[in-house]
Amino acid sequence: MSHFLFLNASTREPGHIGNTETLARRAAAGLPADTKQTWIKLADLELPPFVDLRHTAGTYPMPMADAKAMLDVTLAATDLVFVSPVYWFSIPSPLKTYLDHWSAWLRVPGLDFKERMAGKRLWVIATSGNREKAQPMLDSYRLCAEFLAMPYMPPLWGKGGAPDAVLSDTTALAAADTFFQAA
Repeated sequence: MSHFLFLNASTREPGHIGNTETLARRAAAGLPADTKQTWIKLADLELPPFVDLRHTAGTYPMPMADAKAMLDVTLAATDLVFVSPVYWFSIPSPLKTYLDHWSAWLRVPGLDFKERMAGKRLWVIATSGNREKAQPMLDSYRLCAEFLAMPYMPPLWGKGGAPDAVLSDTTALAAADTFFQAA
């Protein structure tokens, strides 16, 4: 059975759904009914700052608390969906912190993180003021996928900005309705 892990990178204040999540939820509605969906708002987690031990200790212990929970749900998923608004032409900080922890998970003895990530599909749903400004972030995600031998699916982009702006982007909404058809 497919298990889609939706990683919401928005930092909007609690109770406010942003354009990217709106677009992602519309796309997720098109998944087959038997598809397991897990939604996590990364800003709500207490992920510790990443400490780079590669050139000193060389290995990392098994993570604890929220980092361990994220490792477990990441490995359990068949598909990862980055629900990622564009912040300053780049990756929002909650998702960047999560990705930085991948460097540690690659070096936990016996975990075989890279091998276990290979084949999981990486999807990206993003919104920004214009598509061109999203490209550096999208390129970063593509490179992460390539490094781990994850199929990088064509991203879904919508016009963001002010609250509910994406609801006026009829092209993005139509694309969302069929976005996961390859699933």
